[in-house]
Amino acid sequence: MKIVMGGSLLWLVALVVLLVLKAFGTEIHTWWLVMCGYGFALGLVGVRYCRRRRDAIARSGLQDL
Repeated sequence: MKIVMGGSLLWLVALVVLLVLKAFGTEIHTWWLVMCGYGFALGLVGVRYCRRRRDAIARSGLQDL
């Protein structure tokens, strides 16, 4: 789950950097912003999935295998 969270944070950092650059007048392709937004959003979905999977494994008692 740490890797998924790290990847999500990297997408968020990239989005913030691009938004700051755009605010200073740099020409930024719109699809770059969209890609970073989707990367962050899908990362959040991945974090939720990992947590639910971890909790389901813990409830089933299979973590010892």
